Amino acid sequence: MKIHEFQAKKILKDYGIPVPLGRIAKTPQEAGEAASEIGTGRVVVKAQIHAGGRGKGGGIKLASSPKEAEEASKAIIGMVLVTHQTGPEGRKVEKVLVEEATEIKKELYLGIAIDRSQNKEHPVIMASEAGGMEIEEVSSKNPEKIIKVDADPLVSFSGFQGRKVAYGLGLEKPMIAELTGIIGKLYQIFMEKDASLIEINPLVITEDNRLLALDCKMNFDDDALFRHPDINELRDIGEEDPLEVEAKNAGVNYIKLDGNVGCMVNGAGLAMTTMDLIKMAGGEPANFLDVGGGASAKQIEKAFRILTSDDKVKAILVNIFGGILRCDRVANGIIEAASNIDLTLPMVVRLQGTNVEEGREILKKSSLKFEVAEGLYQAAQKVVSFAKS
Repeated sequence: MKIHEFQAKKILKDYGIPVPLGRIAKTPQEAGEAASEIGTGRVVVKAQIHAGGRGKGGGIKLASSPKEAEEASKAIIGMVLVTHQTGPEGRKVEKVLVEEATEIKKELYLGIAIDRSQNKEHPVIMASEAGGMEIEEVSSKNPEKIIKVDADPLVSFSGFQGRKVAYGLGLEKPMIAELTGIIGKLYQIFMEKDASLIEINPLVITEDNRLLALDCKMNFDDDALFRHPDINELRDIGEEDPLEVEAKNAGVNYIKLDGNVGCMVNGAGLAMTTMDLIKMAGGEPANFLDVGGGASAKQIEKAFRILTSDDKVKAILVNIFGGILRCDRVANGIIEAASNIDLTLPMVVRLQGTNVEEGREILKKSSLKFEVAEGLYQAAQKVVSFAKS
């Protein structure tokens, strides 16, 4: 789960990490009032959406007075902001963060993420002198500029790890202890809140030699939100894909992609394999959709409704391995669901596993029009052919 910058900064502040003075505004009038309240003269008006690259898209503006802050917010609130992370459809801006402008001497990057490389599953602290840039870009062009320090949760965080990062960034001596403290608090947030990613980009050194978190991004583990009702309350459903929200409410795992072949599969591994084979057959998957091991006919119907709500979907591939979820039960669920929603898209069904013959027989005897495939690659070829035609 993602949260907004202003929400992430509130968490940083609660843990004692320095952030600029700021206030959220939902109208231009509120933005002007916020600038007056901050009282520092120059302020920054920043669009609040769940995406980076806001400045390049016109979503961040400087203002020298409350009146200018009000005018800047008029231009931002209500705009559809398009960045490299939103996709071409963009995101509508509903609110802005009005924040004191900062005199910057240097920009740094500081983050913590789960390191899954080399069979690792623990946090890694990352830092770079190339602050203000996308860390992926730094990693590809100048990997030597990224400092990485493992933070094994079994050992916990130690001051020497923070000092290693601080010295690696070439900080002056008075700031080494300050940055070490910030890293320690960031690690505390990461572990206590079950975060999956925290980035402060940039973490700036101000002209008066203070460290300040100028921007912050936080993602949290969805499966751990039951432990954190305070974090769950920060969810902004308006920033999420409506189909993904609907899928979550239906109890199925769904992620929208850019292709035109809809996929309904049981099991994450099988879903990934199915998408790979669709690409090998010359097609593009429209989604990842895992109905799980015990899907009911009602869940299958909801899954079909989600698939057919995507206008890009031109054909559907149902790929089920019957283990816990028997093939005959799936077949009955498919027929019931397809009948209830008047499914007209071409569909290929591939069943394997428990009661597979019974399932195939049920499908063949139904009045629905679809192709039954035995091999997975054969199924992928058929559905790609349907989607193209």
